Amino acid sequence: MDAIQRKLARIDDQLAGRTLRSRLVSTAPLFFAAMGLIVGILLQDALPGDRDIRLWIWLILLAGGTTAAAISSARSRDKPHPETLAYACLLCFACLGAVRMLAFEKTAPSDIRHRVGPERILATVRGRILTPPRQELPNWCFAQFVYTDPSSAFYLRLDRIKTPTGWRRADGTIRVHVNEPTPNLQVGDLIQVYCWLHRFEEPTNPGQFNLAEYLRLRDVHVGASVPARDAIEVCTDGRRGILASLRRTFANAAARGLLDDPPADAPAEAVLEALLLGERRDIDPDTYEAFRKTGLLHLISLSGMHMGILVGIVWWFCKLAGLMKPARAGVCILATIVFLLIVPPRAPTLRAVIIVWAFCTAILLRRRVNPLNSLSLAAIILLLLRPTQLFEAGWQLSFAAVAGILAFTGKTEDFLLATIPARLHSSDGRAGPAVRLMGNIGREAIRLFSAGFAAWLGSAGILLYHFYTITPLASLWTALTFLPVAAILTLGFLKILLFFLLPSLSALLGIILSGLAAVFIHMVELMAKLDFCYILIGRVPLAFILLTYATILFAAFVPLRPPALKKGLCGALTLVLLVCLGAMKWQRTHRSDLCMTCLDVGHGQAVLVQLPGTMNVLFDAGSLYGSDVGTRIISPFLDYMGIGRLHAMVASHHDIDHINGIPEVADRRRVGHVYADEASFLQSDAPQTRDVLLKCLAKRRLHVENMPRTVDAGPAQIRVLWPTDEWAGRQELGDNDKSLVCLIEFAGRKVLLCSDIERLAQREILRLYPGLRADVVVAPHHGSTRTLLEGFLEQLDPTVLLCSCSRRDYELGRVAQRPSAAGKGVTRGDRAVTSLFTAQDGALSVCIDGAGMVRTAVHK
Repeated sequence: MDAIQRKLARIDDQLAGRTLRSRLVSTAPLFFAAMGLIVGILLQDALPGDRDIRLWIWLILLAGGTTAAAISSARSRDKPHPETLAYACLLCFACLGAVRMLAFEKTAPSDIRHRVGPERILATVRGRILTPPRQELPNWCFAQFVYTDPSSAFYLRLDRIKTPTGWRRADGTIRVHVNEPTPNLQVGDLIQVYCWLHRFEEPTNPGQFNLAEYLRLRDVHVGASVPARDAIEVCTDGRRGILASLRRTFANAAARGLLDDPPADAPAEAVLEALLLGERRDIDPDTYEAFRKTGLLHLISLSGMHMGILVGIVWWFCKLAGLMKPARAGVCILATIVFLLIVPPRAPTLRAVIIVWAFCTAILLRRRVNPLNSLSLAAIILLLLRPTQLFEAGWQLSFAAVAGILAFTGKTEDFLLATIPARLHSSDGRAGPAVRLMGNIGREAIRLFSAGFAAWLGSAGILLYHFYTITPLASLWTALTFLPVAAILTLGFLKILLFFLLPSLSALLGIILSGLAAVFIHMVELMAKLDFCYILIGRVPLAFILLTYATILFAAFVPLRPPALKKGLCGALTLVLLVCLGAMKWQRTHRSDLCMTCLDVGHGQAVLVQLPGTMNVLFDAGSLYGSDVGTRIISPFLDYMGIGRLHAMVASHHDIDHINGIPEVADRRRVGHVYADEASFLQSDAPQTRDVLLKCLAKRRLHVENMPRTVDAGPAQIRVLWPTDEWAGRQELGDNDKSLVCLIEFAGRKVLLCSDIERLAQREILRLYPGLRADVVVAPHHGSTRTLLEGFLEQLDPTVLLCSCSRRDYELGRVAQRPSAAGKGVTRGDRAVTSLFTAQDGALSVCIDGAGMVRTAVHK
């Protein structure tokens, strides 16, 4: 009946001449206010100019729009036209959004960012802890060789800062990172911290997570580094705040109720905690990756579905108790308030709570509620609280998914009901019980799939823009996993409640929950093994995303006669989008040039070589001081470039600053071979690091093997120059001198990767290859002048010299061919040498085209 009613309503609207615009005005007037607010925030963020001038411009526009609307209303004999008021509201809220953005960006004279410049400063500050201190456990394979305690982090609302003239007022929120656990600190504590204050650094590699931008959107511009727990002193003023105390009490009680008898399976326990309490920090990387590949991360992020199931349980129990609708609505409001005190206040959760409150308030006031109006109200409230949420991927995905459900679920369901044979979803009362049951199941499955597809349609473009991927089967996987997720949420909420009433029954539910969570995880992992459910595209221009959403909206809401014309236009636009997407993917997997990128990993090396054709080779992946470079730097860069497969990874030697990122890369990427000098690698003097790497690779069915002396990759060729068979087993070679040295030749140009060879190996290479020249050279041993043989680089005579080095070595002049103050080019004979350094320039790229033209680029 729902489908028939929707069709009849559309026919009535068409007969009455009601357009989409008029329907929005009459049923969801807040939609115009929300869109105006969004437009104003976007314009304010994009427009340049003096802040005070922009403020006056927006205020004048606001006053002008309000005056025009008032005059129009006064001159009208009848009531003002609703559409005129709607557009006036849009203009006024656009001005309001811009003014709110200006107010959010304004800094007080006492703001902490005025005291912290590019260089870090030593300071003593006081403030209150805003968030629970989170212990950050290292979960990468080589973390066992970093001999430090687990660190912790929290946010601190500043109150005072100590200056040479005494304590002064300080405003703002800072992120505090402590190099030790802080078990005694709690939310609401007033603390005094002796720390280093610093600005957050921008990323220096493409695709790398921008922590500075992430925190800026949360109005956090300064960080504090604390070397030890002893540098933090708790000031006992006895005031922690009622809200902080309530949040801590309710959160601890809910955690005890859910995990009173933790399941033996740790992944299941972590998933339960994510589904019901919103804490997913304990989910292991393999499980998290499975959710990411299937597009089901939204299931372990508290959202509208979780809130809907909670409110449904509360509503049902209230109905069993005999409460009337207004009383049930009041109880649901109280239940959501308690829920907010338990879970982290993220955008999807707050959006769902506001919609529930709007629904319950409408029941209390005996009014009808419009879902789009409620969604618009949630957007207005959240953006007025913090306008920069608009630029966060989580906020965009949350609202885009719900908007997609509201806009496309009915249309998708009608299409499927008309396409699928009626016997699979019909519930004719004259049929037998089995047929009616199957029909009801089919109808609910169609409805569930339609909602999942509509949510995917609304959020797919945002996912592609921020995370470079498409998960075309996400709606199907959502439908298949809905039942176990709904069962886990229902039993989990009941378990928390029964823990305080019937502990024995709660413990029994814990066993059932553990089994359900294990089944759920197993389902997701099986789905993730299907390669076609996850398509990595790489970075996509914003214009493509806007065109995609314009096509979807045109197909869904723009009337056009005759219908065949609209179908033809929609088909043509869809074909253009698919061709553009396919072309972008093809260009990133099939190349005619040779491209090499030396990533900025500090003191270490990670060099990706994209050979002509389809072959991708990663030479080394490690860093001496940076942690988890495989997950933080290398894998995000591969995603950014749209590289889903590495044909080979080459470990030049066993030093940890060249291999400690390999396991994480192999875990997130299909890898064909792992090459090294097997004899020297397996007989290395560092058996611990060697064993860790070999164990991690064996888990993924990868093995270290000898690299062939020559590898042909279409028009390009890779040759191993060192160590030769004669030198491979000699004892006088040190660990660094055993490093693989590779020469890549293409289009008459040569690229030499020297790894960590020192003077002995450099001298022998010059002796063995007296005519060796290279156009591009990756400097040996991170460009160290201490181990560089005099005349080595001069004989190679490169036009481009790349150096993967730490910032400290660069600033102290310990690297070869440091550029002059006049620029990066230095002259050697009649050739200009371009010297580039990761410590100064970020990631370094060199591209050689088919004509032998060499181009360089930096990414900082």
